[in-house]
Amino acid sequence: MKNAETRVVGIDLGTTNCAMASAIGDAPVVSEEIAQIVGPGEVAARSTLPSFLLLPSDAEVSAKGLTLPWSGPMKYAVGTFARDRGAELTHRLVSSAKSWLCNPAIDRTSQVLPWRGTQRELEAEMDGERVSPVNASARYLAHLRAAWDDAHEDEPLAELDVLVTVPASFDAVARELTVVAAREAGFDKVTLLEEPQAAFYAYLAGRGEAWRKDLAPGDVVLVCDVGGGTTDFSLIEVTDEGGTLGLERIAVGDHILLGGDNMDLGLAAIVNKRLTDEGKTLDALQQRALTHACRRAKEALLEDAAPESVPVALLGRGSKLIGGTIRTEVRRADAEALLIDGFFPTVDADARAAKRRAMGLREMGLPYAHDPAITRHLAEFLSRHGKKPTAVLFNGGVMKASRLRNRVTEVLRAWCGRDLKILGGIDLDLAVAVGAAHYGRIRAGHGTRGVRIRGGTARAYYIGIESAMPAIPGFAPPVKALCVAPQGLEEGSKVELPDDELGLVVGENVTFRFFAASARKDDTAGALIDLGTPAAAATISELDPVEKTVPVEGDRRSGDVVPIRLEAHVTEVGTLELWCAARDGRGRWKLEYSVREREV
Repeated sequence: MKNAETRVVGIDLGTTNCAMASAIGDAPVVSEEIAQIVGPGEVAARSTLPSFLLLPSDAEVSAKGLTLPWSGPMKYAVGTFARDRGAELTHRLVSSAKSWLCNPAIDRTSQVLPWRGTQRELEAEMDGERVSPVNASARYLAHLRAAWDDAHEDEPLAELDVLVTVPASFDAVARELTVVAAREAGFDKVTLLEEPQAAFYAYLAGRGEAWRKDLAPGDVVLVCDVGGGTTDFSLIEVTDEGGTLGLERIAVGDHILLGGDNMDLGLAAIVNKRLTDEGKTLDALQQRALTHACRRAKEALLEDAAPESVPVALLGRGSKLIGGTIRTEVRRADAEALLIDGFFPTVDADARAAKRRAMGLREMGLPYAHDPAITRHLAEFLSRHGKKPTAVLFNGGVMKASRLRNRVTEVLRAWCGRDLKILGGIDLDLAVAVGAAHYGRIRAGHGTRGVRIRGGTARAYYIGIESAMPAIPGFAPPVKALCVAPQGLEEGSKVELPDDELGLVVGENVTFRFFAASARKDDTAGALIDLGTPAAAATISELDPVEKTVPVEGDRRSGDVVPIRLEAHVTEVGTLELWCAARDGRGRWKLEYSVREREV
């Protein structure tokens, strides 16, 4: 156990905003101010760091305006200035990097951001630097580290216990890439924590021992986390452990790319249609600028004392920029109809998220959820796990709006046929970072208070095993999924799989297929699942494959099949490792996701 005075730091690496908090001993958790560029040549501390990366050309922003206290002139900016100036330079702005980080349809280590998509008119504009989702995330983390070190000269952040939060719905690949981003930012080791759990830890930190009066054995708490890029649901059950209360995370939802970004796009679509009806046409850059303007308008129009409308001005294109400015507005009536009734409609408990038939060709952009109704996704989640919550804890920037929280509460009460306890008292902008710091000190044994949430891995993980069968024209050998890590496997656990007859091909470039499931709690280590069954198709999803050439050792030859045993390990950091150990003791190989690291 480390000294009780060692500081622990929690980092919320958010889609829209990052935050940082620290804890030491039994003292209250402190939210840390983050120094950043807020205007040309102007640096100030803010409670959050907007998750925006601006990559301007020399002509667009003077380098003298991008100087931080700990650096000389920089060629990029992150934070408040990047967000605000980027609304005018959308072709130079990276946003939603976290959503791209979990997009399996692209190479997440390739320089694809800012995203061009199929908008060819942007080619000439987007000739500057581009970055990967991993690198963009690393730059946010590097800024947080530098800002901390500048304010705490005697406590370098890289030497402290640091916890970085990720969505509970992040798969093993996205978690591993988050660790890679942290490593690029100068952190040798971080621990990952699921955001809904972090939000619950923030509630525990705020309530102290009083939480034991709020909740009782048998209570099931729904953590409803709707942020800028994702909708994340978790269920935490209150248990009786020999007369004392315990907590167990019993369910995690699927990865749903649905949140504030979708709402911004929706408002932009409404305004764009009105402009089109008026005979005004926006080009691709103006449409992007409109989306960023609608983000600010959304926040204003969801406040309790919202104005009737929020004005929007879009710069013209060409030589007459000022004279060509397009002026319009985002109306409160449109925002309420879209954001409340469109994204949070009143639906029955048996509602299901709609699935639309995919077109044969589509843009390789973010794989947004087909159904924008968050309440339908929630109904499907609760039905799948057969649970009705008795309490709800809201988290995420979207849920700061009281009207949205009230709508979700009304729907839940109708489904459950009873009132629900609303757990509150936390700042939704800072809760995840505060909760991560609180959990960190509990985990490290700092302080004297705290209860840990049990739960382990949010999913079960599987590796594809090719069946041995004679060659048949027109038929590939069937692939089965071998469970290597059951759902709920605790961090630091190792599993040696049953002694099946498995062989590893060495010396050749081969593909390893991985799978995951969030609703198969009964699959034990070593269970072999036929992927061709309807049940497996409905519950098991495929992750990114791993291509690897296993080195030849000793007198073996390329193409040999080496008899092996499989071992799975959930690290203390929160990532999954899979090892292949030769039965004859001559070799042990780790299967890991190949990621190319770049300088920050």
